[in-house]
Amino acid sequence: MKNVKGIIVRALEERQHVWARAGAGADIIASLAEACVSSLRAGGKILFFGNGGSAAQAEHLAAELVGRYLRDDRPPLAALALGGGGALASALGNDYGFENIFSRHVAALAHEGDVLVGLSTSGRSRNVLKALAAGHQHGCITAMFTGDHDLEETAGITHLLRVPSRDTPAIQELHLFFGHLLCEAIENEFIGSHERAW
Repeated sequence: MKNVKGIIVRALEERQHVWARAGAGADIIASLAEACVSSLRAGGKILFFGNGGSAAQAEHLAAELVGRYLRDDRPPLAALALGGGGALASALGNDYGFENIFSRHVAALAHEGDVLVGLSTSGRSRNVLKALAAGHQHGCITAMFTGDHDLEETAGITHLLRVPSRDTPAIQELHLFFGHLLCEAIENEFIGSHERAW
């Protein structure tokens, strides 16, 4: 077990390095929060989506808005995680191909002015990119959370959050952190800021 402590210490040091360089995300999240608030006030909604761990984060963030983030004295906010249960995802994957599962959801559910937030640690998930492209064509505001990878397609993505790491766990940790900040900023606009007990 001596090796375990070394792994933990090294991971903590690496995370500190990543977090120290993540400040550029503040402006992106602030801008995205403004877009989300404008959409919600106009009757729009926020659609989150991703694969694997990113799918779990999409559900988590949607739950923070439909339920509550820090305060329960606000109405539910219109948010949804795309992907559905196993039956829906497997039906869409079987009939239309896995790369189209989210774009089919977008075609069915998204309206002009809605906000789409795609999460992809690599930035290369075809189904995430296709859904963002479909959303752009529908007149949606589009955002992607990704890592520090070379991106092939960014056209039509209005808010691009690139975590300064290529390590999947570190990227996912910062995606959740910035996602929480997004939820807090949105919530504050609807009910006023909350004094945090840091």
